[in-house]
Amino acid sequence: MTTIVLVHGAWSGAHGFRKIRPLLQSAGHEVFTPSLTGIGERSHLASPQINLTTHIHDVVNTILYEDLSDIMLLGFSYGGMVVSGALRHVGDRVKDLVFLDAFVPANGDSADTLRGSEGAGKISVGQEWVMAPVSRAMDDPADSAWYGPRRSAQPSATFSEAVVLPLALEEQGCSLSYIKATADDTEAGDSAFWQAAKNAKESPKWVYHEVATNHMVAINRPRELADILLSSLSVTAHAR
Repeated sequence: MTTIVLVHGAWSGAHGFRKIRPLLQSAGHEVFTPSLTGIGERSHLASPQINLTTHIHDVVNTILYEDLSDIMLLGFSYGGMVVSGALRHVGDRVKDLVFLDAFVPANGDSADTLRGSEGAGKISVGQEWVMAPVSRAMDDPADSAWYGPRRSAQPSATFSEAVVLPLALEEQGCSLSYIKATADDTEAGDSAFWQAAKNAKESPKWVYHEVATNHMVAINRPRELADILLSSLSVTAHAR
């Protein structure tokens, strides 16, 4: 049995993993899906003070209070910022680090800088402290109807705060995987996600996978994603 911690993306919540959770659990693994403060089912806690550090604490405290170790830690989309920042605190508990169509930051990067947002983090008169969710279509219209209303605005400081990552990911001592969604016609070819995918594909220190769907992989292709994660666990276990 492996402990798997799945960290959701922006404007979402733990419900984004509702299809893949039972698949991983039925394979005998313990699965945690912490919800990040101020979004999803915790949107009632939104405030201007919530930032990337808040979300890192959400994940780190789940790991520490549950006393989890030998973890597969997955970050989806914006969640890549969160899992990267968590390594400074619980890196010794992470065995496998997985980025699911996600930001892969270096020390000092923020989600805003990685996506090329101008004026990231600057205060201006009348500035909104939340960012409205980006609309996302699912493969199944029924999923779009269910998940769409559950996408909530997110405190902007979560995007503008830079991550602290004293060691490069390749020096963390855990296995590294990147899973790229390849059929998203709304994503530019030079996006941060495609650049991260290219770097992972070309590096001998990363394992690279592709899924032929749009960004919402865990919703559109839960079985395919579960198979990738389970096969990664098998490879890691054999290597050890």
